Amino acid sequence: MYRTKNCGELRIEDVNQEVVLSGWVQRKRDKGGMIWIDLRDRYGLTQLVFEEGKDDDAIIKKLDNIGREFVLKIVGIVIERFSKNPDLPTGDIEIRVKELHILSKSATPPFTIEDNTDGGEDLRMKYRYLDIRRKPVRDKLVLRHKMAQAVRRFLDTQDFIEVETPYLIKSTPEGARDFIVPSRMHTGTFYALPQSPQTFKQLLMVGGIDKYFQIVKCFRDEDLRADRQPEFTQIDCEMSFVTQDEVLTQFEGLVQYLFKEVKGINVNTPFVRMPYTEAMERYGNDKPDLRFGMEIKNISQAAQGKGFQVFDSVEYIGGICANNCAEYTRKQIDELIEFVKRPQIGAKGLVYVKYNSDGSFKSSVDKFFDKDTFNQWAEIIEAKPGDLMLILAGDKNKTLTQLSELRIEMGNRLDLRKPNEFKPLWVTDFPLLEWDDETQRFYAMHHPFTSPKPEDITLMESNPANVRANAYDMVINGVEVGGGSIRIFDTDLQQRMFNLLGFTEDEAKAQFGFLMDAFTYGAPPHGGIAFGFDRLCALFGGTESIRDYIAFPKNNTGRDVMIDAPATVSVEQLKELSLSIYKQTE
Repeated sequence: MYRTKNCGELRIEDVNQEVVLSGWVQRKRDKGGMIWIDLRDRYGLTQLVFEEGKDDDAIIKKLDNIGREFVLKIVGIVIERFSKNPDLPTGDIEIRVKELHILSKSATPPFTIEDNTDGGEDLRMKYRYLDIRRKPVRDKLVLRHKMAQAVRRFLDTQDFIEVETPYLIKSTPEGARDFIVPSRMHTGTFYALPQSPQTFKQLLMVGGIDKYFQIVKCFRDEDLRADRQPEFTQIDCEMSFVTQDEVLTQFEGLVQYLFKEVKGINVNTPFVRMPYTEAMERYGNDKPDLRFGMEIKNISQAAQGKGFQVFDSVEYIGGICANNCAEYTRKQIDELIEFVKRPQIGAKGLVYVKYNSDGSFKSSVDKFFDKDTFNQWAEIIEAKPGDLMLILAGDKNKTLTQLSELRIEMGNRLDLRKPNEFKPLWVTDFPLLEWDDETQRFYAMHHPFTSPKPEDITLMESNPANVRANAYDMVINGVEVGGGSIRIFDTDLQQRMFNLLGFTEDEAKAQFGFLMDAFTYGAPPHGGIAFGFDRLCALFGGTESIRDYIAFPKNNTGRDVMIDAPATVSVEQLKELSLSIYKQTE
């Protein structure tokens, strides 16, 4: 027997009990005659005590060869600790060791296995199996486990059936780039790894599985960032015979349950529901953070026609109000100007107006505007004495995006984005299509199977840019955690959608003929949603990077530095697949 107890469960009431423990050596301390070892496993840490002259000489001799991360098994008696540690759950006791067995030796670890390690991210990713021994990493994986189990419990009570769908599928032209897999048995052909199980869950609806879900791996060959990995996990769900309102109600119930079960937080329902156009006008993006105000206001009418060419020559002028910031120094203002001029934001400059506590105004454009005009701006922007107005101008869409970035920056500077406060909402009524200037064609904003709003179907050919989708995203604290739509289930309407996306009838049949055929056999109205499970875990854990919640993640270039993947394969493997590698020329 390797253990009768784990290293985190012994307490003062266990004194005089004989126990068997196994684990890793966290540290060893030798005070001359007295030696202590902290033994660690997944559950916690227990102190072992050895005393020269009292304990077996053979055991004491073994201690000379024991270092960090050795794996030990001990048999000993629980005793009360003389110098208690109130910060440790097992801090009232220690173990007087009777037997000591070295189960496995360890080389010196490349970084310290401590909560606050000295290892950089690249080093820890290379030795991820050591990093997982650290409590902060292990706690994140435990959180992920708890969330997955809670998802399954809730959806099971709602009559959802968990169904697995294939990983080797057909490549589709929409969305991100596919990862492709060559077929040995069918020379010259390829599978693709699924970007999502979209078509399969729709086929399950045709098959009569009216409530489906799975926690599933998905794959996208796209550029990476903190909340993006080439392989990621979705909570994928679909329902038949439902309206949009029914889908939203069902899945805000799931999120409410997760907050209660995993974090012990009550989140009120129904969630705020905000049309896409309203989100863009008020917050400058389609995933607004509602934990603070500072809404964007349009001051174009009040600012133009006053002789200030910068404002008179643009499409849009918008501003936000930073409460109680009129005392900002010139240095702080200059920092904000440099912030908005960064290449990734792209503003040419920033106009500020200090609304002083005495009712006067101080601005970078004093000579162009009088007090009455500033008062007008303050009324629109909802500024009061003591506040700071920050104003950007230019192309409307670009300026709204820039103001959104500035709003988030000010929210961070003013500590308004509280990590333990959660404000979920639904963003609805997205455009069905988005225009790409480079290719001169429309693309589906979500995917080709998203249904248009019934009242907008007549606009599909005459005014496609104004067609709204029966689509919705769930947003929490500025993070899109899930998105979905009511699907097209009518063959004729689906063909019209393919036509808008530039598919010929033959191309549509070649790519999606199996789905179109299925619809001819009685398809129910259906809709669903997919949650980014990794993002949800990061949100619940209070961090931005989803890598922290994945056991073996890729780095920001898509490499697994631990197993050195991707890697080349042998010439024999390539021949078996009838493939050749050609180097690209400049």
